Amino acid sequence: MENNRQAQYELYLRFSYMMKGICLRYASNEAEAEDILQEAFIRSFKNLERWSQTGPLGAWLRKITVNTALEQYRKNKSLKNLSQFLNGNDLQPTVADDAIEQLELEDLMRKIQQLPTGFRTVFNLYAVEGYTHKEIGELLDISEGTSKSQYSRARVLLRNMIEEEVLEDKKRLNYAK
Repeated sequence: MENNRQAQYELYLRFSYMMKGICLRYASNEAEAEDILQEAFIRSFKNLERWSQTGPLGAWLRKITVNTALEQYRKNKSLKNLSQFLNGNDLQPTVADDAIEQLELEDLMRKIQQLPTGFRTVFNLYAVEGYTHKEIGELLDISEGTSKSQYSRARVLLRNMIEEEVLEDKKRLNYAK
């Protein structure tokens, strides 16, 4: 399939929407997501013979896409600075997630993209991809505690964004009256 352009195009048409959604969750903007998507497809085309055909092709492509996004993350951001900043265990806020659960998917995606890179990456790996904090620590070369802290802080930031938006909406409604 590496040199079969029609087969590559059909694979792209079938899976690009799903893969781009993954890329958007990890990228800070549309252009970065497009770069990750392109790299993920290139890797997929080059390694298609490695797909065992015992599992779904979509799951295999998802794994390639997540790994490509994580590699991009490692290239762009030094986790050492972030982990030094977040290593304080004194802040372990708990956040009620009912406001987050009520968001439309598109709104949540936009808010997730606004999170700092480390928070966004850990949030996606834990909340969306289902990795444990121990696995995230190993993937990103950070401690399990740092992963938990980043996830917790990501939830706090998301909740603050949502609450701020609700307050702005209430102000607009009161102003319109």
